[in-house]
Amino acid sequence: MIVRLKEISKEFSSKLDDIETNHPEILDCANSVIVLCRRTLHELKGLLLQKDFKSIENEIEFFKNIKQVTAVPLVYYSELRSFELQFPMANANSQKKYINKKIAKLNRFFTQNIDFIQYIQQDHSHFDLQYFTREFAEPYHIVSSKFYFQDPDFTTARDMLLAKVKAYRKFINYLQNRQNSKTGINNYQSETITKKLQWTSTKAALTELVYGLYASGALNGGNADIIEIATALQKVFHFDLGDFYKIYAEIKFRKHSRTKFLDRATTNLISLMDDSEK
Repeated sequence: MIVRLKEISKEFSSKLDDIETNHPEILDCANSVIVLCRRTLHELKGLLLQKDFKSIENEIEFFKNIKQVTAVPLVYYSELRSFELQFPMANANSQKKYINKKIAKLNRFFTQNIDFIQYIQQDHSHFDLQYFTREFAEPYHIVSSKFYFQDPDFTTARDMLLAKVKAYRKFINYLQNRQNSKTGINNYQSETITKKLQWTSTKAALTELVYGLYASGALNGGNADIIEIATALQKVFHFDLGDFYKIYAEIKFRKHSRTKFLDRATTNLISLMDDSEK
């Protein structure tokens, strides 16, 4: 069943990409994404009710990783839509205060959940059984969510909290972008790609790059997660990575260099520097 759940999430990511590409008006985009998210979550839940997981590890993987692919955009676009609908139409001062108030609220959220955020950032797993399986949902306070119902068959103690953490990071970037805009007009999706970049190497090579960027902490102050980086690079390079978790697992068990692509890139860069000095 875990394979089918991953397939549904992969199909969702493709549809999400299409919506974000073809809906330049932000509210139109948000409405379409929210509908898609809800439909996909219902589909995932329906499959889960028909057949349970074969192992605890599969259940953890679903609630900690697979479900997040759909839950994070749902939270993000719900927040974004609410923000845009209530955004002051006039008076630059009012607009600035409104944005600052939203950012302050998000900062309080991050402060209140600092222990859980550190747990995720440091890639810990010792509490995964309690956080990401339904067996332990009741003893823990399930954070209420206006974005999706808290169904005991489809919710753990922390899976929606994780979705909020990831979505709110992205939403803060959106707010900062609005804050830096003198006109207050959203330019979030106004940028156009003038030159199409096509990834022509292997899936394994791009997976190395994804995990290399993640491990380096070079994006969003080290707060960008694997799925965000993988999704962004696939979009920029017009390339479908497929099941990059599986690819990463295969890379870890290579007999020789586990960072073949990154090693070659380093060697070629050094050669380029040396040649330029001749």
